[in-house]
Amino acid sequence: MAQASALFQGQTPLAVRMRPTSLDEVAGQGHLLRPGSPLVALADPAGTSKNTVSVILWGPPGTGKTTLAQAIARTSGRRFVELSAVTAGVRDVREVMQDAMTQRDLYGASTILFLDEIHRFTKAQQDALLPGVENGWVILIAATTENPSFSVISPLLSRSLLLTLQPLTDDDLGALVDRAVGDPRGLAGEVTLDPAARSAIVQLASGDARRALTSLEAAAAMVAPASDAAEDGESPAEAPTDRPVITADVVAQAVDRALLRYDKQGDEHYDVISAFIKSIRGSDVDAAIHYLARMIEAGEDPRFIARRLVISASEDIGLADPQALVIAVAAADAVAFIGMPEGRIPLAEATAYLATTAKSNAAYVAIDKAIADVRAGGFGRVPPPLRDAHYPGAKRLGHGKGYIYPHDLEVGVATQQYLPDELRGRHYYEPTGRGLERDIGARVEKIRKILGD
Repeated sequence: MAQASALFQGQTPLAVRMRPTSLDEVAGQGHLLRPGSPLVALADPAGTSKNTVSVILWGPPGTGKTTLAQAIARTSGRRFVELSAVTAGVRDVREVMQDAMTQRDLYGASTILFLDEIHRFTKAQQDALLPGVENGWVILIAATTENPSFSVISPLLSRSLLLTLQPLTDDDLGALVDRAVGDPRGLAGEVTLDPAARSAIVQLASGDARRALTSLEAAAAMVAPASDAAEDGESPAEAPTDRPVITADVVAQAVDRALLRYDKQGDEHYDVISAFIKSIRGSDVDAAIHYLARMIEAGEDPRFIARRLVISASEDIGLADPQALVIAVAAADAVAFIGMPEGRIPLAEATAYLATTAKSNAAYVAIDKAIADVRAGGFGRVPPPLRDAHYPGAKRLGHGKGYIYPHDLEVGVATQQYLPDELRGRHYYEPTGRGLERDIGARVEKIRKILGD
């Protein structure tokens, strides 16, 4: 029987097989892998680096936390111990610390302890790490997908260097996929990946290397029977000579996901975000949620979506419902705090609120009108009663003279001029009759009568 093909299932997952053996093979995270950086120093093949700082790696799934730790282990020359916070307890941690101290004292060996998912450790379990980290018995490399400020105890944070990993770029993922197709550890060149399929895999991965390789492996498995016919009894002469081709349709079937036509740098990116904002402005909540879903599924940066929601809340809703801006900003903060995929929920909440509430662009129009006047030279001098009268000699110049303090009046509004003479009577803000601006409009009208505008 022929040797099993790299396309066959039932073997070590592709994502595991393609784990880098050195930091040079790591995709992305260039900001953490500059010469002389802590991670590069820890990976010193001679084990001669004096760097003993512990590090906490914080980033989304699939960005290379475990990969970095294992690459360091393979090249550092240091003793390497790995624990998972899912299965390890205080006793396991103490045993590692004791062994590390023994290895250091008897053999001069330095130990790296890699602790995956440290956020799952209780306070007591994290406390057990402190003596080893503080005394240098181990160099801790801890990985977490949750904000360490909330999931790691302060004493451990203060004794460690926090390094933030970023989602992989499309270029990083593309290079990773290409390497997996041709590398002997991967698919060994037994398939051809057409450009559309490559783009689809990168798009679906949304910055997650593991997801990209898993999708590639699933797609390769779908074309495997055609390429492995010889192993099922077909003679080599009868076996196909062309390598099977992974197309975008194969990728879609393999991952059971419809492939969206969406280029994060092209027309579709701008078309969908435009439709999203216009649907909110038009109060069509169903359309707005639809376009939100398209962006999320296409791997759009959730921070970009959140920023657009904040802009929409100010531009299209404004004072018709001031709570809209509060909710949009809260959604942006929530996405930054919890990440994806859970971040889709506050994004959807904010989208639904903004689409269904009252709309007004009055504040947006007001500031643009005012800026236009200023750019046209319409600014004039500040009226003397409004000028700063606190510095020496200001009052001799008439600054502040005649100023009426509104809080001293029963109605809280003084009959005095605020705009420069050149702009007196100019109105920028014109409230609509929608939402809260109904009440604001009535108040503005009364105020303008008092001011003599």
